[in-house]
Amino acid sequence: MTAHAAPPATTAWPKMADGEPATLVAALARNAAEYGSRVAFRERRYGVWQEQTWSEVLEEVAAIAAGLEARGLKAGSALTVIGDNRPRLYFAMMAANMLRAFPSPAYPDIPLEELIAATRHGAPTVAFAEDQEQVDKLLELRAAIGRPTTIAYDDVRGLGAYSGEGIISIGTLIAEGRERLAREPGLVADLVGRAGADDITVLLHSSGTTGQPKGIPLRHRNITRGVLNAAQSGYFRRHEELFAYLPTAWVGDFVFTLGAGLMLTATINIPERQETVLHDLREVSPTFYLAAPRAWDQMLTRIQVGIKNSTPLKRWLFDTFMPKAVELERKRLAGGTPTLAERIVNRVGDVLVYAPLRDYLGLSRAERAFTGGEALGEDTFLFFRALGIRLKQFYGQTETSALTAAQTEGHVKLHTVGRPMAGVEIRIDDSGEILVRSPSVIDGYFDDPEASAKAIVDGWLHTGDAGRFEDDGDLVVLGRVSEVVRTAAGERYIPNFIENRLKFSPYIRNVAVIGAGRDMLTAIVCIDFEAVGHWAEERRISYTSYADLSQKPEVQGLVASVVAHVNETQPEALRIRRFVNLHKDFDADDGEITRTRKLRRNIIETTYAPLIEALYGEARETVYDAAITYESGEHGVIRRTLTISEVAF
Repeated sequence: MTAHAAPPATTAWPKMADGEPATLVAALARNAAEYGSRVAFRERRYGVWQEQTWSEVLEEVAAIAAGLEARGLKAGSALTVIGDNRPRLYFAMMAANMLRAFPSPAYPDIPLEELIAATRHGAPTVAFAEDQEQVDKLLELRAAIGRPTTIAYDDVRGLGAYSGEGIISIGTLIAEGRERLAREPGLVADLVGRAGADDITVLLHSSGTTGQPKGIPLRHRNITRGVLNAAQSGYFRRHEELFAYLPTAWVGDFVFTLGAGLMLTATINIPERQETVLHDLREVSPTFYLAAPRAWDQMLTRIQVGIKNSTPLKRWLFDTFMPKAVELERKRLAGGTPTLAERIVNRVGDVLVYAPLRDYLGLSRAERAFTGGEALGEDTFLFFRALGIRLKQFYGQTETSALTAAQTEGHVKLHTVGRPMAGVEIRIDDSGEILVRSPSVIDGYFDDPEASAKAIVDGWLHTGDAGRFEDDGDLVVLGRVSEVVRTAAGERYIPNFIENRLKFSPYIRNVAVIGAGRDMLTAIVCIDFEAVGHWAEERRISYTSYADLSQKPEVQGLVASVVAHVNETQPEALRIRRFVNLHKDFDADDGEITRTRKLRRNIIETTYAPLIEALYGEARETVYDAAITYESGEHGVIRRTLTISEVAF
């Protein structure tokens, strides 16, 4: 990257009573002053890792802020950010904060209709885009609603001929800002000092599973104090090596990457693109790593497939040592102490198998590895801990800055999410709902006093989750309070609780459990095409498509065995009796799931109403007319014959 003279070191910034930075902008200024030559961002571009120090980052962020202010970005305004993880998109977020404005990131694959809904909060007139694809999407948005009027883009490829009003490169904006900084020597110090702890630092959105997404404004104090409390509890360390690959519109990225990176002076490593994440992860080898349960499942599948395609010796070593390691980890979690022989075998296994696999994954330095958002399968959880990766569960919501509770080493259980972090209070009300009070909890929703009054009562956030405490203080999250339903016989259950346990299987990607007000439980199952496809190929079962594979008798039997296994842990009245393998996966574009892969249950039950009625009949198969939309935009119907399977007990 081209080097530019850093601005004079800023020696003053807003501070909390304990001397810590009061805002994320203040943390940036602190880092530049005290750790100016330390690498702040490292990005792999065109195959080469390029670095920027904290001093260089402050200079570039200040230049963007100066340019944005000259172009009319005001305090209290929202700024749309759309694209994959890129340093300059993060810099734009920080620059908005310098002006007391706030970024509102959107998912890169968001369709126009959802983008219109997401940008209704704060009415942003300025947007930052990663590349041509996102610029085109923002131009569609402008045509639909009249804004954004200014679009700044990072990747210039394909945009040379774009001459529309207000379309500029981020590089041009930075050049304009640098000219202004040169004319106004005191501007950097002014920009650093503007934002206050009570200002909004980012506007995120709820998933919209029950309606229009709500705007969730996180303030500087929510994130600064939340991150410091988490660090006090041992979940973060100073100078971490972070890996920025999560969607920028997700709270996990803003808080765990940018927030923690700024407050704890970490190095933020950014992969070249989403397709190179696994390769780049290995080169980075982060010290802190966060991934959703599905990502851990996919990583396990990748290992299993790789081992099966390796040499006979490697397969023998893996098959010999990994089962022993898993059983040893199970023993440890149950409170047992390894014998001398077990410790020796484990040490040998680490040299021959576990350490090479950790290096292969890029997690050889991951002292702190977490998962959250939904339950992780027992087999997957045990596997990675047996591998020597200290994987733990955490619990949090966007409304709590994702910083509520987490497991600590020595207190890891398969079914809990750990204990409250420092500074966090949790209690369970009479209805079984989890209530949270902490500095990281939002004050209320954006421009929605009614929703705010319902969610936050006397300083306590009503999370909407059902849970309980164990005797030792560990929190167990059961599911959503709103999802507690009853069968016709009055048996209470949470569909998501059962669905998550079914999805622990690598062969089931999505599932909807049906049974509210009915005599029994049934399920609509979406197989995991990759995992089931590999399983079928090993058994020489031919298939032509997802739909064809899902209806194979052998696959019906495979899914039935998974359902039967889960049924073993369920009360008699809450066992799944019948299921159908759907001809396709649930799709966000069809409105069946959100972008974070949460079920939109009402839409599923409406869309598949004929199929659900067939599940409660006596037929062993049913004909379903599936609505489809062609690339031309025209609509059509494909008739599918789907098998309905009984589950043996």
